[in-house]
Amino acid sequence: MGDKTLLMTMLLDFYGELLTPKQRSCFGMHYNEDLSLAEIAEIMDISRQGARDLIVRAEATLKDTEEKIGFIRKFSEQKTVKDRMDTQLRELALLTDGKARGLAQKLLSELDSIRD
Repeated sequence: MGDKTLLMTMLLDFYGELLTPKQRSCFGMHYNEDLSLAEIAEIMDISRQGARDLIVRAEATLKDTEEKIGFIRKFSEQKTVKDRMDTQLRELALLTDGKARGLAQKLLSELDSIRD
């Protein structure tokens, strides 16, 4: 899966409800099911150009929404911080004994619970 496809599926997951049902369906078939424009057009009983237009408008709506709200950017930043904390806490747990190790392990457990 390419970077663009990953981004588009994340945009759909985060903001898909902002699209019309027809846009959401067409967009999902294109990015989640990897269907061609011709296949989508046949399924939706529209022209190939109509399918392309729906996808392009949906992409623009989703990208614009992300630019304004930034949920995916924030999600990515938080994941990076959580991963770094996880690595550092695991290292700390290995380097310490007693209460410090117990605290590091407790924090790791709490971090795991908010990760899911």
